[in-house]
Amino acid sequence: MIYFSHDDGLKHETPPGHPEQVARLEAIRSALSGFDLDRRDAPLCDDRDILRCHPQDYLDHVIASAPEKGAHALDGDTHMSPGSLTAARRAVGGMCAAVDAVLGGEDRTAFVGCRPPGHHAETRRAMGFCIFGNVAIGAKRALDHHGLNRVAIVDFDVHHGNGTQDLLWDEARALFISSHQMPLYPGSGYGDERGAHGNVVNLPLEGGTGGEEMRRIYEDRVFPAVAAFKPELILISAGFDAHRADPLAGLNWRTEDFGWVTERLCDVADEVCGGRIVSTLEGGYDLQALGASVAAHVAVLKERSA
Repeated sequence: MIYFSHDDGLKHETPPGHPEQVARLEAIRSALSGFDLDRRDAPLCDDRDILRCHPQDYLDHVIASAPEKGAHALDGDTHMSPGSLTAARRAVGGMCAAVDAVLGGEDRTAFVGCRPPGHHAETRRAMGFCIFGNVAIGAKRALDHHGLNRVAIVDFDVHHGNGTQDLLWDEARALFISSHQMPLYPGSGYGDERGAHGNVVNLPLEGGTGGEEMRRIYEDRVFPAVAAFKPELILISAGFDAHRADPLAGLNWRTEDFGWVTERLCDVADEVCGGRIVSTLEGGYDLQALGASVAAHVAVLKERSA
């Protein structure tokens, strides 16, 4: 399994007390320190990759907002420090490099452990700690650069991936499936939000939903939908804030549930796309739970990479 990350992710600084903090990346690195992985630096992305999903005026706005010192707020939750723009470019670049490596046959699985996350970033709007739509950009690279016909994204972050939905709403070649607690930020993700081509599947979960109910829903709804779509690549928006210990939400998943859902997604990938999976970090804000859950997730991806 290939693991993409970069020290520049440690230079994206948020205000004191902000949950999307440098310590998240440090917790992940500590949790994965004993793993035998193909470790690679996430490269800087090309503007062309960002522009696959975001318009030039939005990119220009983000560049102009990057402070030389101090901090700048793109919205009430999403902040930029002097290192944030480079970190965001690494998050996109790592995703694109992971897609390239897996589709190039270098390995069957990859994990992008970069920050800031991406699944809340809409076409012209940064929000929810996210600047660029990392996973959506990865999907578009697979489709437009590599010429794939179908890509599926499964997002198990506790918050709805409104940005990914927005960026891929009109993209018939991309299936987007999101399970998420509702009601909860950002307030989207209802079942009747289906995409322009029926390519969006939202599965709202009530607060307190635990692993047993999650497994039933995924077996009934998620895995059959992905298999029926027959993607040539599966992408995962890997948020770990559905964990019962997370301070920002109220689902009741345990560490082993993230291992289980990863294992079953690998089973589907084996059936439909030669086992090819690229996963990218989204949320997860209890540091101990985040580290343990990422380790469970990566352990499965590593086992299934051979």
